Amino acid sequence: MKTYLLAILATTTALAGTTASAEVIFAHGANPGNPRFVAAEKWAELYAACTGDTVNHAPSATMGNDVEMLTSASAGIIQVSANSQGAMSQIVPEIGLLGLPFLFKDLPTAWAVMDGEVGGMLDTRAQDAGLKILGFWDNGIRNVTHLTKHVSEPADLAGMKIRTPPDQMTVDIFEALGAAPAPLAWSELPTALQSGVFDGQENPLTNIYSAKLHEITPFVTMTGHKYESTPVVAGLAWWSGLDEATQACALSATAEAGKLQRQMSLEGDETLKPKMEAEGATFADANRDAYIAATASVYDKYAADFPDLVAALKSAVGQ
Repeated sequence: MKTYLLAILATTTALAGTTASAEVIFAHGANPGNPRFVAAEKWAELYAACTGDTVNHAPSATMGNDVEMLTSASAGIIQVSANSQGAMSQIVPEIGLLGLPFLFKDLPTAWAVMDGEVGGMLDTRAQDAGLKILGFWDNGIRNVTHLTKHVSEPADLAGMKIRTPPDQMTVDIFEALGAAPAPLAWSELPTALQSGVFDGQENPLTNIYSAKLHEITPFVTMTGHKYESTPVVAGLAWWSGLDEATQACALSATAEAGKLQRQMSLEGDETLKPKMEAEGATFADANRDAYIAATASVYDKYAADFPDLVAALKSAVGQ
């Protein structure tokens, strides 16, 4: 929090002598090597070339955690954030529906849905909350890692202390599976696992590998229990103040950098397993049918709260 406040103070001071359009702060929580970091650098390059503005790339949660960055975007302290589905769902609950258990069979299916009608519906909800979704990058299909065992059956999760992102959907999934989930900021996760606060965690392989979580929790079970996006979000006040040409630059940069980020995520799922095995991780498959049956109640809960979006999602994936 101290780093976050100091960054805000420094940014506010710097902006006092210039116009808001002269510098755009693009903030996120990923470290170098993560596809989100690489794509953010690409976004900065493309947007600067298109507009002539300077882009300040602020990675590694230097502008606060995901929730704090969304607040800062709404307040005009930063302009754009490659954020998280979980944090965004605290402001726009509907975005959490992208994480319904076992909704998407693969990454390309998820991308097609987000780039279509469903993505537009979510953007409308976000604008009502003071945020503009520029596009959806990827945060992968997620799997469970554990300190001491694989979790091939739902019963293996009974009582498991598992870290989740600040995302009610993920909490609901693991409660349905009989685990003991608790949200924690991404930046605090490695230390929490090392100290034994949690038995394990869940993430896509790209995040697990880039953060070296497989070195702490080497038992990886390919549960594939849910998908998460990386919404690229702008403050609506900043966005509304841009002319059409500059808005087009922001959308184009998001789409082009997103192609790179999505491809890196897809390739990571295909190539990281042998690398992780060489570094001591072991892999097991999950009983998918048993997991699907154990999480069916999650659909019932969200269909009651958001019938239009759940119906649109099911239709989009052919359910």
